[in-house]
Amino acid sequence: MRILLVEDDELLGDGVRDALERARHAVEWVQDGRLALAALGGTAFDLLVLDLGLPGMDGIEVLRSLRARGSATPVLVLTARDAPAQRVAGLDAGADDYVVKPFDLGELLARIAVRLRRPEKDESIRFGDVVVDPEARVVTRRGDTVHLTPKEFDLLMFFIENPDRALGRGRILEDVWGGEYRGTRRTVDNFVRALRIKLEDLPDAPRFFQTVRARGYRFDPRG
Repeated sequence: MRILLVEDDELLGDGVRDALERARHAVEWVQDGRLALAALGGTAFDLLVLDLGLPGMDGIEVLRSLRARGSATPVLVLTARDAPAQRVAGLDAGADDYVVKPFDLGELLARIAVRLRRPEKDESIRFGDVVVDPEARVVTRRGDTVHLTPKEFDLLMFFIENPDRALGRGRILEDVWGGEYRGTRRTVDNFVRALRIKLEDLPDAPRFFQTVRARGYRFDPRG
């Protein structure tokens, strides 16, 4: 795959480029925002890995200019800006993923691999600030990967596949855990609570994973 790396730190840029080339990607590396836009105007890239703190033209400006052109090139932001407001600004400008420095190189390569293996048609599922990739079984929120246990992910997908329906605890147990499972219905409550903590702004006043009195739960993707 062809990747444009935009990073002004010589040591970091050299290391990331070498790692990507060892992973058999073709990498073009530029060190400021204007050169990045010029490169993007002349070549089709499969992914843009973009630092935000660039000389001359800020990475956010690069991202906004790219999206204003109508480009759908996936963008992975790589930056030291880790404040929530800064992450939101990057995602609002059109970033697809957000990795904060210092970072683990293995995680960066894994994030890039996920982006590059996506089909042209984006099959991700979105609700609120959550993005779910069913094929990769990856969940992100505001650009950060959210760790879900396998069963938490199964429960999340069950809700996503049954939106706006009042689902009884017994039905959830049978469909998600299987008919042979010998746990109690309290298990469902505990797992829903875990999803609320990880994916809701206010777990005690949930927007998406709603309680249906005397029945069970309802997933409202609109919140």
